[in-house]
Amino acid sequence: MKVESESPSPSRPRRRTAAARGRGPADVESAPRPDVVTGFDDGDGGGAGGFAEAAPSDVVAVDDRRRRGRGAVANPSGRYESEARVTVDDGWGSADDLPPFATTVTIEKPKTILTRNTSPDIGFDRSINPYRGCEHGCSYCFARPTHAYMGLSPGLDFESRLFAKPTAARLLEQELGRPGYQPKPIAIGTNTDPYQPVEKRWRIMREVLEVLERTGHPVTILTKSALVLRDLDILSAMAARGLVKVAISITTLDRKLARAMEPRAASPERRLAALAGLAAAGIPTGVMVAPVIPALTDPELERILEAAATAGVREAGYIVLRLPLEVSEIFKGWLLDHAPDRYRHVLSLLRSMRDGKDYDADWGKRMRGTGPYAAALKLRFDVAMKRLGLDRVQRSALRTDLFTPPTASGIQLSLF
Repeated sequence: MKVESESPSPSRPRRRTAAARGRGPADVESAPRPDVVTGFDDGDGGGAGGFAEAAPSDVVAVDDRRRRGRGAVANPSGRYESEARVTVDDGWGSADDLPPFATTVTIEKPKTILTRNTSPDIGFDRSINPYRGCEHGCSYCFARPTHAYMGLSPGLDFESRLFAKPTAARLLEQELGRPGYQPKPIAIGTNTDPYQPVEKRWRIMREVLEVLERTGHPVTILTKSALVLRDLDILSAMAARGLVKVAISITTLDRKLARAMEPRAASPERRLAALAGLAAAGIPTGVMVAPVIPALTDPELERILEAAATAGVREAGYIVLRLPLEVSEIFKGWLLDHAPDRYRHVLSLLRSMRDGKDYDADWGKRMRGTGPYAAALKLRFDVAMKRLGLDRVQRSALRTDLFTPPTASGIQLSLF
């Protein structure tokens, strides 16, 4: 892992030409292999009901040797780029000479660390993202488009060119100490995973938890990583005071599928073991079956809930696959590369829940979808929840009356 120079958080998207981007190895893509599928048409004709449209024409697969251990199969330019760059085989050179995608971390110095949310269909109004980008590399990750704001690709750049915020804990102290601050649960892990592999070195999440524990501030955590067990000491102390809940996201119990779809996240077995460890320590735990991918992972819904209940979880929830902006073409590229026989079926069912589109961003629809298939999925979830005695994920049950502002608890704040 390489640490690059400091980079301030941008105030607006930057538009740069391909020549000026200077993304290094990550902006050079090899020509597609001869056996890569670049489109799909089963002859059924158009329409959302039974036709899977061709893969986006600008998706060019990166050679699998360069992207080994990564989730995305391509590195398309972000939506704010004025030009795109792809490599074609002109017979004069070899793509074999290009290096694999290595993880780099750039230090980011944001001015604030709390992100405010006003969406009515999300159960929290503030969150923290210790990192930008995520090395887990989940092919379906809805947060991928945020990398376009950095002039980088939501594809392979998102999972290899990361940004760390080592001043997060200090910024949090400052924001919690502002006059008039009213405590409500802070959500961590709703965008990028706070326990992704680079956290082992940077320990930003642990520093944030230390501030929250000292000030008696409630927090909810969502992760795919067993690294959460490292902070069991802090989490146990907070749980004893009603200040924390931890949920682990499980998409599939199929180890092979998880490895292809979420290459650097913990295996399903390790996630279940982490849930068991958290529950045994007295920490309120939950499982998020997310995303539910129709025709690929949805048959496992009940089995995942059963396995999580056996591990000791108290709460559960689910979210249907979301494909906003560049995520649509990135996930389609992954699907064609790893499960081409499911391509048509997955998109057909997904569009049946999204009014014939790949994605519907309307509040109240984007998380669960609409239509008969979405209704059937909800019924299956409700029946399983009742049978297993699980509650729905709630963020309002944590205590806020124990909060002590940093200045009052003896924390010295920086004047600058």
